[in-house]
Amino acid sequence: PIARFGYTAYTRDDVEDAARRPVTFAYNGGPGSSSIWLHMGILGPRRVVVSDPAYSPPPPSQRVDNEFSVLDVTDIVMIDPVGTGFSRPLGDAKGADFWGVDQDIKSVGAFIKRYVTENGRWASPKYLLGESYGGMRSAGLAFHLQSVHGMNLNGVVLVSPFLNAASGVDGIELDLPHALYFPTLAATAWYHGLVKDKPASIEAFMGDVERFVYAEYLPALTKGFVIAPEEKRSVATKLAAYTGTTVDYWEKADLRVSHPQFLQELQRAQRLIAGRIDSRFVGPAVNPLSEKMDYDPFFPAVAPAYTAAFLDYLHNELRFGRDEEYRVSAFDVKWDWAHKQPGVDDWITPSPNTVPDLARAMTMNPGLHVLVQQGWYDLATPALATKHDIEHLHITPEARKRIRIEHYEAGHMMYLHEPSMRKFRDDLAGFIRDTDRL
Repeated sequence: PIARFGYTAYTRDDVEDAARRPVTFAYNGGPGSSSIWLHMGILGPRRVVVSDPAYSPPPPSQRVDNEFSVLDVTDIVMIDPVGTGFSRPLGDAKGADFWGVDQDIKSVGAFIKRYVTENGRWASPKYLLGESYGGMRSAGLAFHLQSVHGMNLNGVVLVSPFLNAASGVDGIELDLPHALYFPTLAATAWYHGLVKDKPASIEAFMGDVERFVYAEYLPALTKGFVIAPEEKRSVATKLAAYTGTTVDYWEKADLRVSHPQFLQELQRAQRLIAGRIDSRFVGPAVNPLSEKMDYDPFFPAVAPAYTAAFLDYLHNELRFGRDEEYRVSAFDVKWDWAHKQPGVDDWITPSPNTVPDLARAMTMNPGLHVLVQQGWYDLATPALATKHDIEHLHITPEARKRIRIEHYEAGHMMYLHEPSMRKFRDDLAGFIRDTDRL
């Protein structure tokens, strides 16, 4: 053995034919995150109650039956990748053997094959559901499972997905991410009431901002730092108007403001910063003079409640795991970001992008469907970056008809917001019902 994989499986007992019961393999991202967020937020039979979008109260945390779970339509296997949860390297294996884009795809794929085999689920409809970095994992896994293990999937669910570093990471001297992040910067200002004469709906506002991004902002960025002063001033004026900031701020930044800088600047006068994972959340700035946010207010508002609720559920309701550590997160791991894309001979791509993997999987499996679930106020994986990546899937028009995209009036973990929680459940359950027996 090279590793021990921890997981929690919820399976229905009274099924006469398991081949007709879907099974969904679900995980969070990070990389280095356990599955407690999806587990206790939306997928499991129990969920934690939080004070969305405010700070949750101190213990005792509240746990209730989850009326929004999709256990009525699918079995669910919550996976904790190696280094998280109870999952550990064994024998001579080391963490580095699992901590990388391709290493992670290989090990999670091996776990899924092992689970399917040991539990007699080869004939069952199968789904992957990954959040955040789990999107990069899922896109790679879809191709890996079918090409290496001969396992075709019915569906891939991308929840707030990170798929491509070249489009999804701003502030690293790339122009494209600044353009793709901008609508979510504007959405944040819209939510906090800092946009003058704002449209009534976030959807209408986002449509207007997206048109500006492609018609004016991205072309201006591509002109580099030799853009004409009058054009720079014109674009900066619109950037400021959409975000409730100043023209001078955008001009000094040469039209390039990263989201940590923006979240510090937006409400600097009030000594407040907005959240990165969900920009509806706000908290006091540690240092109002800082260039960028000192911390993400989302985490102290939400994470302690999730951790306490899950560990109490695990130890006292399921009566498991008190004798060893459950690692909620392992963000200290050194991750290998290189990726071998399909069809690119021996070249290893140092900037990870599993969009080509998903395209290859959809091309080679005409029964594979994709559901994208994306929050408007997500500055970890912004909506336009996700749309850009999906629109750059190199697939046929027929395959593109197998993609659904749904938006929610919340952030990265849109299931914190009860109306979005209900929509999330309805969208996911409907997707599975529509695709499990085509």
